[in-house]
Amino acid sequence: YFRHLYAKTQPSLRARCQSWDNYCDLFGVILHGNVNMLLPNAWLWSMVDEFLYQFQSFAQYRAKLSSKSAEEIELLKRCDKVWNILDVLNVLQALIDKSGIVAELERDGGAELAAHEGYIPNQSNVLRMLGYFSLVGQLRVHCLIGDYHTALQSLYPLNLFERTKLYTVVLSGCHITLYYYASFAYLMLQRYTDAGRCLNTILSYIHRVKQLHARNAAYDQILKKNEQMYALLALVVGLCPAVQNTLDEHVLVALKDKYGEKLQRMFRGDEGLFDEAFMYGCPKFITAAPPAYDNPSAAGPQEAYLRQRSLFLRQVGGVARLPLLKQYLLLYSSISLPKLAGLLETDEATLRTALACLKKSNYCLQWDGGRDMTSGSFTSTADIDFYIDVDTASGTELVMLSDNITTRHQAELLSRHIVKFEAIVRDLEAPPVAAAAPAQAAY
Repeated sequence: YFRHLYAKTQPSLRARCQSWDNYCDLFGVILHGNVNMLLPNAWLWSMVDEFLYQFQSFAQYRAKLSSKSAEEIELLKRCDKVWNILDVLNVLQALIDKSGIVAELERDGGAELAAHEGYIPNQSNVLRMLGYFSLVGQLRVHCLIGDYHTALQSLYPLNLFERTKLYTVVLSGCHITLYYYASFAYLMLQRYTDAGRCLNTILSYIHRVKQLHARNAAYDQILKKNEQMYALLALVVGLCPAVQNTLDEHVLVALKDKYGEKLQRMFRGDEGLFDEAFMYGCPKFITAAPPAYDNPSAAGPQEAYLRQRSLFLRQVGGVARLPLLKQYLLLYSSISLPKLAGLLETDEATLRTALACLKKSNYCLQWDGGRDMTSGSFTSTADIDFYIDVDTASGTELVMLSDNITTRHQAELLSRHIVKFEAIVRDLEAPPVAAAAPAQAAY
């Protein structure tokens, strides 16, 4: 009933309170009763997904104080325990703890779960799968409030990069949710190679399965998320061009079809395009705390989005002049600091700062194994490397350049095209099929 209400209408505050009470009763039975049944895993994912959607919807409704009367605001004050973020997170954590899913995943990484498609013989799947899906739910909630490090930590012990052990691949909605929020968290933490790897994985997955959902009610939502994730991928590539070398061929081709000209402008530091792609690709953020009811005009419904947008554009602004500096460096094998400063029309002190920023931006924290998705080591993503040395003859400081170009491996691409070519040749050389003789009419 409440799911239909949220999908087709704008629920009243009373309905939102009732839906919260309904979920509390449902999860109370599951957590404190003896649940001994089998339910479709798609239903269990929908239960967690809809629970978090209604929580997000209430947070957005609560933030729109300017459109509410004094009576409605007074009612909201009394509903401070309804869809409270701490209570929502406590429900998810209780499902995780009661299910024992963490210990199970620590034991085999999810291999048994994936092998049995979530239905282990002679065992109820309800608590186990609700706990599993709650790990994804915690990731989502923490991303919505902008706590990206905790979001990735909450996935433990799920491993995004061991896809054969992930059960989520069976449920498209869950799989897309997992990688969308994980890739966004990596983007905001400036871990561009990990973000690119997640986006490449999920965009390849959607490319394979989207036609299977053409008649599904969720098809339009899958296509929308696909476009949002291409916008995020454009941001990742715009900030770290080396990510292009790790993308599958069809993902890179689709990215260039959608953002080819815009990417070139991003490489030149066009902040407006970064802002546009971020606005389209980011989730609908919420604030963790209730608004100031006594001052409705203090903060609008866009406060959470504007805060995250400001943080992201600060990242972009920090590297805005670096593309021009990099273009000049690519023209030389060595160049003196005074000459480079003159080309950039800046002073040497500012140039030193810019060189330090470029050097820092050439290294990115990258996951290097284990089940903690926040761990990793710094890896170079640069196509050039440089250092400052002193010319012994003149005493002038020189920026010394050395190429560090990453070669894109083409073996998979060539193999795929060879197979396609051989299939075409076989079709051309196959003998023509004789036309069937028309059946004699019966009289």
